[in-house]
Amino acid sequence: MGCGCGTGVSGIGVQTSRGFLTREEKVDLLKEYKNDLEKEVNGVSERIKELETV
Repeated sequence: MGCGCGTGVSGIGVQTSRGFLTREEKVDLLKEYKNDLEKEVNGVSERIKELETV
């Protein structure tokens, strides 16, 4: 998947090693990217709660 700092699929931070992907591959990558972002949001929310209770 990559580090999330590239612009491989639709200009959003998804990197691949190939230049030409099928539509299905693009959808799969975007779903994976979305899932990663949701996990990051959850982690940030947890951290905020931890800091607020200190």
